[in-house]
Amino acid sequence: MPSPRWVVVVPVKPSARAKSRLEVDGVGRADLARAIALDTLAAASACELVAQVVVVTDDAALAREAAMIPALRFVPEGDARGLDAAVAAGVAAIDPGGRMPRAALLGDLPALRPADLADALRAAASVPRGVVPDAEGTGSTLVTAGVGVEWESSFGDGSFARHVALGCQALRIPDASTLRRDVDTAAQFEVARVLGLGQRTAALVEAVRPT
Repeated sequence: MPSPRWVVVVPVKPSARAKSRLEVDGVGRADLARAIALDTLAAASACELVAQVVVVTDDAALAREAAMIPALRFVPEGDARGLDAAVAAGVAAIDPGGRMPRAALLGDLPALRPADLADALRAAASVPRGVVPDAEGTGSTLVTAGVGVEWESSFGDGSFARHVALGCQALRIPDASTLRRDVDTAAQFEVARVLGLGQRTAALVEAVRPT
């Protein structure tokens, strides 16, 4: 059977409040956070199994800069507080009845490749709920729910164990998958750089590199 196509919800904090622990020499934190989010959205949009990318944010500048990325729909964060509330708002706005399989993807995956996301979504199609751990194995970068399955998520520190407790099955994703390398620190960003940064993030970093 062909793999289903997914609704992918990406919560994105306004760049001024994002990535407080991430410092890269010569690069403004807000600019870097926005570039990372845009590269994540571009990769998700380019994934062959994604029908719609839903961006939950109140960052107007992000929305303007994302105008050239196809298959995006923006939902205001509004009164939602935290990642889980933002994701729930996106799911409720697009597919409250669960007519399509849904996934929540973190917006801080600057090296994400569409094929790696597609591999995870194929694996998720065979389980009611799925989760992809981050590279450290303690957090979560992707959470999924199949058709008709009620949406639940519990992002934040230590989220992988909480998602498993909610009934999510750990998806067998290789350690080297770009889907697992979210970035909150400079050390994690360096690992993402080795994997291969997205176009916007790479351009921002290259612009300040000494010649």
